[in-house]
Amino acid sequence: MQRLSYLKPQTLEEALGYLNEYGEKVKPYAGGTDLMVQLREHTSKLKDVEYLMDVQYLPELRGIEVKDDCISIGCMTSHTEVNESPVLREHVPFLSIASSTVGSTQVRNKGTVGGNICNASPAADTLSPFVALNARLTVVSVDGTREVLVKEAMEKAGKLKFAPNEMATRITIDRLDGWHTAFIKLGRRKALAISRMNCAVALKLEDGVIADARIAPGCVFATPDRVEKAEELVKGQKPSAELFEKAGLAVSEEMIARTGIRWSTEYKKPVIEALIQRALCRAAGLPED
Repeated sequence: MQRLSYLKPQTLEEALGYLNEYGEKVKPYAGGTDLMVQLREHTSKLKDVEYLMDVQYLPELRGIEVKDDCISIGCMTSHTEVNESPVLREHVPFLSIASSTVGSTQVRNKGTVGGNICNASPAADTLSPFVALNARLTVVSVDGTREVLVKEAMEKAGKLKFAPNEMATRITIDRLDGWHTAFIKLGRRKALAISRMNCAVALKLEDGVIADARIAPGCVFATPDRVEKAEELVKGQKPSAELFEKAGLAVSEEMIARTGIRWSTEYKKPVIEALIQRALCRAAGLPED
């Protein structure tokens, strides 16, 4: 493991000062559950890092707050806190469910939702519900503050569209009061599994008809996104297994249109179709089989 210096800023301003001074030589970390693995495996993206900056004690990065029609979540909020939060369970239950599937109990206790996003892995479990929730990252530096959609924050797998002196502090999401949501994850085993594929869906039902829909498949695109074609297909329709089967097909067609035919497509195509159909049926209260 490479030798690194340890920085522990006492304030957000001090942390931003370190980032501005050292740039790509400093790596902020929260729970460290991904970072420690990357260091042990000598990941190339850390080859220029000389300083690890511990940001877990900065108060600006903590807390869950309801603000009008939105909810603000500090990037240092752990997966356990997200899973157990009464506010998130009430307003955005599929985000709590997604956090409950991350790693082991120990990983959920230390790992954070901010880290899950900023690690920039397409297989991150919380990315799909965050994208379905129109999640926005608050990104700060000594130069000021900006806001960026989570689905637009990732340049490619493992890399964010951040300047070297920027860091994320909070995640703002829509409240989906009255919506019905579902999250389904497929892994190689039932626990301690990285997503092979997953999906997060949300339906707004009015008088037995789908008034609005959000469909976000995970691990199928180069960067996370919703599938508007599938969303438009179900809007104005009555929920049914047949309708949701068509939505699953629309998602797989979008996957192929964006990524092409690969060796894994023969497997991924029917699986993502089934996951989308099951998630939509679960959200609508229909039998999944």
